Amino acid sequence: MGPAPLGVVRTPTGNAEVDAGLERLADADHLPADGHIEVYEDVHRGLRDALTALDARPAPAPVPAPMPSYDNRS
Repeated sequence: MGPAPLGVVRTPTGNAEVDAGLERLADADHLPADGHIEVYEDVHRGLRDALTALDARPAPAPVPAPMPSYDNRS
């Protein structure tokens, strides 16, 4: 009898790179325990690369403060 999938639910995040990593985790379901480390390291590397890419993107421009109103009629 071979390895049995754990049935862990993987919820998509909407980020293609992260979702690909989550799907890659499913590969571990069909491997004996000593094969899991390779999958986990691969997923970890992909998630780290996705985070690094986010850090490399330019920050959004700051939103300018609203101009004060000088309409001070009494």
